[in-house]
Amino acid sequence: MRRETKEDRVLTLTVAANSAVQGAPRTGQHAEVTSEELLAQILTSLSDSKAEDIVEIDLRGKTAMGDYMVICSGRSSRQVAAISEKLVDMLKADLGRSAKTEGKETGDWVLIDTGDVIVHVFRPEVREFYQLEKMWLPTGEAASRPTGH
Repeated sequence: MRRETKEDRVLTLTVAANSAVQGAPRTGQHAEVTSEELLAQILTSLSDSKAEDIVEIDLRGKTAMGDYMVICSGRSSRQVAAISEKLVDMLKADLGRSAKTEGKETGDWVLIDTGDVIVHVFRPEVREFYQLEKMWLPTGEAASRPTGH
């Protein structure tokens, strides 16, 4: 019998989060903020929180799940949780926008669904294990790393 690992629990949370995402509100509910403006605010918040290796992936035309995906890392479970919490607080306070969050309890991988932008905050080891960038970027295409954030 196989023993459950942290990665198994994170994957289970992610599957649950992806199921919940199916009915999430999209741009229409928050028409005053474009997905590009939302992305810029998210990137600023992540940078201010000292998130590392921030990568944005343009999903427009590839999936109805959102317009952008942002992947970043925190050095520890505590930092991953803090980055995520600060982002969710900023979305609520500055944009009046609530986000669905999964995985904050473990702090290994936190998924934040804002509707138009999906944010993944990882511990480096977990990010390396799942390699989401490879799943969403065409072979040979480099992820765009924001400059100035």
